[in-house]
Amino acid sequence: MSVIVFTLCILAGSMLAGIVGALTGLGGGVILVPMLVLLFKVNVHYAVGASLMSVIATSSGATVAYLREGYTNLRVGMFLQVAAAAGALLGAFIAARIQGHQLAILFGIMLLFSAWMSLRRRKQNAAAGGSDKLAHRLRLSGSYPVPGGRQEYRIYHSSGAFGLMLGAGTLSGLLGIGSGAVKVLAMDQMMRLPYKVSTTTSNFMIGITAAVSAALYISLGYIDPGLTMPVMLGVLAGSMIGARLLMKTRADSLRVLFSVVILVLAIEMIYSGLTGRI
Repeated sequence: MSVIVFTLCILAGSMLAGIVGALTGLGGGVILVPMLVLLFKVNVHYAVGASLMSVIATSSGATVAYLREGYTNLRVGMFLQVAAAAGALLGAFIAARIQGHQLAILFGIMLLFSAWMSLRRRKQNAAAGGSDKLAHRLRLSGSYPVPGGRQEYRIYHSSGAFGLMLGAGTLSGLLGIGSGAVKVLAMDQMMRLPYKVSTTTSNFMIGITAAVSAALYISLGYIDPGLTMPVMLGVLAGSMIGARLLMKTRADSLRVLFSVVILVLAIEMIYSGLTGRI
């Protein structure tokens, strides 16, 4: 395969990853890393480095559209980002010291857990009448656009979600995925944000988390400009398309898409890691 053909294939695949990443709040990295490693045989550490850079591009492209439409909850995003950024540094430090096949297996296990959690129906608590004390103090509750106006929502278990974000940030630095899967699940399942608010707020957060991890990857030499450039351009274009599609897509459809995509990739990554293909 010539360099031009390789670059165009990377560009097309990255655009698809950007669309899925914007629709699900995953940031595209969850598609990119398996694609680069399994399909294009890129070293997993360089794939993670390119993915982190693309996550920043995805977040930038999608967040602009989401903020304009009024979906993203900035207060929730900045509150959770404190823990996520600290975890990102820890994850990047660990990633530089383990083998590629071990990273692949960890990646797959994380995806299986995310698929299972996403398919579970969120338990409703009829007795809960208001936000928790911390959320009320920080004014984390908000509203989002629905047909005919805006719908109010309240925030629950904010302190528990803050702790979970430390683990989400660690996964970002370790696997180069922006940890959007864990962030969406934490906000959707634990904090009980509407699903579209969860995905859009996740897109806002993942860029900051990825930037923290990417700084360490650059210092270690795991950022290849020839690989990173088409990845970033493709993901940025795809994320802008995905952001437009999100406004017209049902939340239930997004949840199914989220689960199916990461389940297939999880199985392939674990298999490849165990059999030494990576």
